[in-house]
Amino acid sequence: RAVSFTVPTGNFGDIYAGLIARRMGLPVERLVVATNQNDILHRTLTGGEYRKAGVRPSISPSMDIEVASNFERALHDAHGGDSAAVRADMTALREEGGFRVAQGALSALRDWFASGRASEEETSAAIARTLRETGHLVCPHTAVGLHVAEGFLGAVPMVTLATAHPAKFPEAVEAATGLRPALPPRMADLYDRPERLTRAPNDLSALQTLIRSRIERPHAA
Repeated sequence: RAVSFTVPTGNFGDIYAGLIARRMGLPVERLVVATNQNDILHRTLTGGEYRKAGVRPSISPSMDIEVASNFERALHDAHGGDSAAVRADMTALREEGGFRVAQGALSALRDWFASGRASEEETSAAIARTLRETGHLVCPHTAVGLHVAEGFLGAVPMVTLATAHPAKFPEAVEAATGLRPALPPRMADLYDRPERLTRAPNDLSALQTLIRSRIERPHAA
């Protein structure tokens, strides 16, 4: 049966994979781009202009991205494989800070993707609400997806992709819920484990030799 996906994303790779999966036959009804306050992808899909606006640090830092490198792939598809058009857009982005997406390409992107954004307050509220309603702690990135997904619920099941364990972002989760997430059992003793490191000279040949030796003897000290 058909299913929709909401994907918290800053670099566009995961949700672009969803587009590929749809083309391969997965019955995807809707792909929803979920952004945090660094919302260049949402602004592009809704306003038609891909333009830098500066990155503001957030509680979902893996999404604090201004230029989504994988968006260029979707743009190439939307232009029907016209590499010259994409190069012109990328030149404008580099030299002028942005560009307006051609109408035909924008129409294709909007056919493929919907989008939404979550503010810092909305992200924290989604963390708290998810715990209250389901008993699950989620990380801030997942919470961005959950908040945006709420606006696209319908008859088709909506899957919101989770991105990380909440213990990776303990301060944000604790601020939202009052609970500090513990490390998962398999990592509970992480900070007590012995640290292993190998010092190598700042030399390519030496580094290559080291890597080769470890491939041949993977358990070398």
